[in-house]
Amino acid sequence: MDYRLKGKRALVTGSTAGIGLAVARALLAEGAVVTVNGRSAERIDAALKALRLSVPGATADGFAADLGTKAGCERLIAHLPDVDVLVNNMGIFEPKPFGDISDEDWMRFFETNVLSGVRLSRHYVKGMTARNWGRIVFVSSESGLQIPTEMIHYGVTKTAQLAVARGLAETLAGTGVTVNSVLPGPTASEGVGAFVAQMASKRGVDVATVEREFFASTRPSSLLKRFATPDETAAMIVYACSAQASATTGASLRVDGGVVRTIA
Repeated sequence: MDYRLKGKRALVTGSTAGIGLAVARALLAEGAVVTVNGRSAERIDAALKALRLSVPGATADGFAADLGTKAGCERLIAHLPDVDVLVNNMGIFEPKPFGDISDEDWMRFFETNVLSGVRLSRHYVKGMTARNWGRIVFVSSESGLQIPTEMIHYGVTKTAQLAVARGLAETLAGTGVTVNSVLPGPTASEGVGAFVAQMASKRGVDVATVEREFFASTRPSSLLKRFATPDETAAMIVYACSAQASATTGASLRVDGGVVRTIA
């Protein structure tokens, strides 16, 4: 299927690894011109090298900025004033008992996971509206619907993303600009992989054992019973960015492996 994204300018935040890198790769394969983002030039360079090997002839560039800050967002916007597709993927997670989550932790998570997407969307939606075409996707999580007790602050920010995306979609009613959320379930991203490997090493077991126990005890409602791959998650995100998804807006699209039990 041709997603009709050839020549479209796309920005994928937090795209030097994991889901973001998979989204960038899939968009490039569709002919989009993609800007990748990360916190360091070294990570950007490595990501661009990998992308160009995966998609020969693809047009990609990168910009290093910490989008968890207002200054970082402003720097990126100055470098890249206009896009057709914005994927707000950048985010952080951290298991921590509720009583240990400080005010500083709450603010750091809100700035990074919520305000980064708010700031970028607020700017880029102007050009999209003027052209009457655009795609904005917030990469939320099943944790936005089922708040994880082991990282409540993370879950709250993911719920907030759902509200922002729906509210923004409402303001764009009748236009050619769509705004959606995509809700991944447990995914084998770089951060998750490192965490699982650390847990396995600490306990003296293999990674497969930790994964099996995670789905037995922490995410027992999963129907997939394994971590999704970044490419599996990216497929839903890229569809939401496509011309074919023109009738999909204001939606929360789940690619959660069946973790969320509700049918609505």
